[in-house]
Amino acid sequence: MQKLINQTIELLKWPAALFMLVSLPALFQSLAGFQFMQLKYFAMFGGFFVYFVSKGMSDASLKANMQILAHELTHAFFALITFHKVKSIKLAEDQSGGAMSFEGEGNWLIVVAPYFFPLFAFFAMLFIPFLEPYVPALLINAVIGYLAAYHLDTVASQINEKQTDFAKVSAKFCWMFLPGANLWMIGFLLAFNSKQWEGVLQYKKLVFWLMDKNWQTLNNWLF
Repeated sequence: MQKLINQTIELLKWPAALFMLVSLPALFQSLAGFQFMQLKYFAMFGGFFVYFVSKGMSDASLKANMQILAHELTHAFFALITFHKVKSIKLAEDQSGGAMSFEGEGNWLIVVAPYFFPLFAFFAMLFIPFLEPYVPALLINAVIGYLAAYHLDTVASQINEKQTDFAKVSAKFCWMFLPGANLWMIGFLLAFNSKQWEGVLQYKKLVFWLMDKNWQTLNNWLF
């Protein structure tokens, strides 16, 4: 099963990169569909702001360790969902990085997952529908904003020329795949902040509709 999943994911590598590249215009256009003047978005951006304020007040080594831990846990999560047994997760004592080991050959999705997937925000999105009756809505919006900021800050801090993960899948692939993948995740978080999982589904439909509209416009212009 693991081998079949890895082979399938490897076959989808460059089609996925091309899809993310082609979807970029629609992803930017989709931002116009959000009603940012609503109170729920002010609360979300408030949570976003609180993260960066708290970041400046926190211990630098603790912050680095938390970002490295999030990075390795995301590797581990994608290893698990692609049927790889995780053997260990280690953090370097000097906060220079970490390592996650697993059984099997692995795949490109495990390698690049920490650079686009908001792991902590994803698990919060799974639990929020159950907590909604007991937690103020604006507090939920603020938490989503805080976790979105945490994810973006973690990704930004770990994308650099020394990153060994990029060499494993090729820099060309990363430049094609990661911008679009991150914009998809940002869109999902914004949509969830509005209407939870219903909003995520509506957002997906909007992006595909925009992609189809853009393709028709390009086709008419060319032919």
